[in-house]
Amino acid sequence: MSEVYAVRRTRLRECCNAGGSAAALVSRPANVRYLAGAAPEGAVLLLGRTEDLLVCAGPPEDRSPQSRPDEALRVHVVPGIGGDAALAAADLAVGQGVDSLAVEEHHLTVTRHHAIRDAAPRLRLAGIGCAVEQLRIVKDEEEISCLRIGAEIADQALGELLESILVGRTERHLALELERRLVDHGADGPAFPTSVATGPNAGRPGHRPTDRRVEEGDFLSVCLGATYRGYRCEIGRTFVIGTAPADWQIELYDLVFSAQRAGRESLAPGAACRDVDRAARHVLDSAGYAEALPVLTGHGVGLEIDEDPQLTPAAMGKLDACVPVTVEPGVHLPGRGGVRIDDTLVVRPEADGGPELLTITTKELLAL
Repeated sequence: MSEVYAVRRTRLRECCNAGGSAAALVSRPANVRYLAGAAPEGAVLLLGRTEDLLVCAGPPEDRSPQSRPDEALRVHVVPGIGGDAALAAADLAVGQGVDSLAVEEHHLTVTRHHAIRDAAPRLRLAGIGCAVEQLRIVKDEEEISCLRIGAEIADQALGELLESILVGRTERHLALELERRLVDHGADGPAFPTSVATGPNAGRPGHRPTDRRVEEGDFLSVCLGATYRGYRCEIGRTFVIGTAPADWQIELYDLVFSAQRAGRESLAPGAACRDVDRAARHVLDSAGYAEALPVLTGHGVGLEIDEDPQLTPAAMGKLDACVPVTVEPGVHLPGRGGVRIDDTLVVRPEADGGPELLTITTKELLAL
């Protein structure tokens, strides 16, 4: 992996050099991890003129090989307690003869930005933009493997929950059980707060579990994800509690399923992001649910659960191969409930079989 991180840093350095900066200060934790292999709390990465350094406020923990920094990268620990790694990195850059330092202005706070200027007044600070985030969009096969394992863990946790008794249990209890099962099966932890929604809450995006209990006849929508070696995936399914779903539940479910399938089938290298959104949205819009639709159909995943690209009506750009995204249309009807179906897939060319589905739990409307 050392060579992988070195290549990533080289690509970022080329971006910085093109912008007139000989060095860069990376402070956003996910970006530090992407370039350095680990991101201890408070750590920053200095891409220097003569040497790259992982600058840490304290010694990195040595818990597992997956949490250790790239062995080819020297670690500089800020002396004392409570030191600011960003300030120390700026000072180290000056010591390397750097006169222009590219920083992540979208992450570095105004206070830290001013502190660096005060500490190194001769150092010109330039913006690096979202250069690292752009590098992160296309994943290598090692990254995709981590996402694939995370998806398997999430599928397993969800499958086990569906085999248990659900009626009478609260949303909050079910969410906690799912998160425990994720860890039991090898996840670092949940990729985001698990959402379990029942009855009138079902289908609501981002719903936070409550003490509402599962009842016969409810829609039950679940959205969860696993983090594996830092990489995060997502799955969402909707079920019916009871012996048989009502006609309106079958109709709504079939509609959302058709929308989700249209979005999945639109995933291909070169496809416009807005066209994927349009494919799913058109199915629901044509059925009269324009006002009940979420703001986006999907988004990228990786070291963060919400990355570029964004699959929205106003999205710019096109998809590349090896880009993992979610496709997650849904409809929520206030007071009645709703349906959400959410998969994580990897964009692949048709010659390689088309989009690779990572989350494989059935999308059949099950009566539990």
